[in-house]
Amino acid sequence: MPAEKTVEPTVEVNRGRYLELLKRALTNTIYEDPNTAPWGPAGFDAQARGEGSDWPRTAHTMVGRKRLDNLHECVRTVIADGVEGDLAETGVWRGGASILMRGVLAAYEETGRTVWVADSFDGLPPPDADRYPADSGDQHHEVAFLAVPLEEVRANFAKYDLLDDQVRFLPGWFRDTLPTAPIERLAVLRLDGDMYESTWDALSALAPKVSPGGFVIVDDYHAISGCRQAVDDYRGLHGIDAPVETIDWAGVFWRVSW
Repeated sequence: MPAEKTVEPTVEVNRGRYLELLKRALTNTIYEDPNTAPWGPAGFDAQARGEGSDWPRTAHTMVGRKRLDNLHECVRTVIADGVEGDLAETGVWRGGASILMRGVLAAYEETGRTVWVADSFDGLPPPDADRYPADSGDQHHEVAFLAVPLEEVRANFAKYDLLDDQVRFLPGWFRDTLPTAPIERLAVLRLDGDMYESTWDALSALAPKVSPGGFVIVDDYHAISGCRQAVDDYRGLHGIDAPVETIDWAGVFWRVSW
């Protein structure tokens, strides 16, 4: 009896396998590290990790699968549609979502785009309630868990063999770094600054650079009132009427009009 013919996997199948494994590694659903947040289940809980509602001890992202899948789809779409521009994340924690963006570029052999990684790498700023009343009483700056040094984020990129000249870091407060950042055009802008100030500063500096057909993603729109108010205020001020689409219990996105 002749041997069964072996069918070689297609490029698309291999690409999908790589990106699926990358997401599992970034969320650490492989080794199942425990939750360290002062809420939620103790130990590893697959539902909480999938929803992005815990604080992983060692995983490189806390945004969960739905938000990672959305980010993947947005990057895939701008590549397929030929939307001009780089990719940027403002507020990166351990770098996981930015690492995924670089991984998608690698999987699709996109060599002409840069991933911009913007963060203080020292946690969140103390609230400036005089300028941004919505941040009054905000305590994010007191949470040491949210402060991840630049050297650690760079090392995390390197662990996936994704630290190269297509990744550029913008260390510092957004108000200081983003207005003068050497970014010409963006195809995907992902905001994860939690606070009104951080969200407003990122939108003000970078949203005008998003190309038609590109995407703006906001991580904490449904979860943090200050973030939501900054987005609503910015969209209202600039007459942005593109529908805000829900990703999950926390995140949203919209596509910039062609």
